[in-house]
Amino acid sequence: MKKIALAAFITLGMASVSFAEDVTYTKQIKPLFDKHCAGCHGKDAAPEYHAFKAEKEKWLAKGQGMRMDTYSHLVFYTAWPDTGALMRRLDDGKNAKDGKPGNMYKHLGGTEEERQKNLALFKAWVGSWNLKKWAEATKEELDGVKVKY
Repeated sequence: MKKIALAAFITLGMASVSFAEDVTYTKQIKPLFDKHCAGCHGKDAAPEYHAFKAEKEKWLAKGQGMRMDTYSHLVFYTAWPDTGALMRRLDDGKNAKDGKPGNMYKHLGGTEEERQKNLALFKAWVGSWNLKKWAEATKEELDGVKVKY
């Protein structure tokens, strides 16, 4: 009985610590993005969405993606209008039908442990983590997107 009570106490304590502070763009996501993503998706390296789409092959040949270095850019690829794009690219494959990680998952860190830790931050920031596009997502899934500044 004491072991069960102790396990419950530890579990509740860990849960309260991990949810004590909301994950926000300014505190956790922006520094993480700057460290792992800005080299290819920052203002000095990447074009805006429509410019990228117009010359996609050219930008991909340079190893560049679309610009995503601001809060507004990330919301564009998370909530609307390109709903789920960020999640599809960063997912570790556990949410994908084919089980394959997104093409940017490998850039979340140098080790699997670091990638999982950073993915957990993105998931906590987004809230309703799903890989669906706008037309496929339910109202409840869209309502669950947090993306706090």
